[in-house]
Amino acid sequence: MAVRGNHRRPRTSPLTRGVVTAGTGIAALALPLLGATAASAAQPAKAPATAPAAVQTKSVTHTTVKGDTLYGIADKYDTPGGWQQLYKDNRKAVGDNPRLLQTGVELTVRTAKKAAMPAKKSTQSATTVTQASVKTYANNLDGWIREALDIMAQKGIPGSYDGIYRNVMRESSGNPQAINNWDSNAAAGTPSKGLLQTIDPTFQAYHVDGTSWDPYDPVANITAACNYAAARYGSIDNVFGAY
Repeated sequence: MAVRGNHRRPRTSPLTRGVVTAGTGIAALALPLLGATAASAAQPAKAPATAPAAVQTKSVTHTTVKGDTLYGIADKYDTPGGWQQLYKDNRKAVGDNPRLLQTGVELTVRTAKKAAMPAKKSTQSATTVTQASVKTYANNLDGWIREALDIMAQKGIPGSYDGIYRNVMRESSGNPQAINNWDSNAAAGTPSKGLLQTIDPTFQAYHVDGTSWDPYDPVANITAACNYAAARYGSIDNVFGAY
């Protein structure tokens, strides 16, 4: 700002000016710096030793068994990059078709799962209660259907085991990575995918909250397809052909 007239600013001694300047500097800097300084004085800074461990990956060997899929294995080990990365890492062992996974194949699997830390205090009874309270499902068609049915029951989506199984076997023969590249949907650019052969627009429109957004995910595919069938036919149990 320009100074007008002959008004002169009162002189201050160098000491006073120094105090004012220092005071101004502290006023400007105290808020962002004081917290860090006080924290350093109260407790020495520690390197976040445990944080990197949560994102570190390691490799394990998995020998495939009947019913295994690349998706299921990647999901089990929480593989960064999903089944696509798992296939990329093991393409030589798997072959050119990632959907045809033979048994007895040794796969190198990257896993981001953190090793469980031992509890400070634990008893056998407490461990038993914890394990019993967590419901688990087999990583096969039976397990996928049962998990989907539990989710559907929570969401009010009708359907039975037999109705789902019947339609899965007709649509994909139980292969969660099945894809139809020859019908009218494929010609339109939206091939049918997964256990119940949903196209992407239908999967996204009827996706069930709490499930994966991957249309090849077995449980997500079943629940979305059953949600769609319920809206159009009343239930997946009423579907006996192409839908």
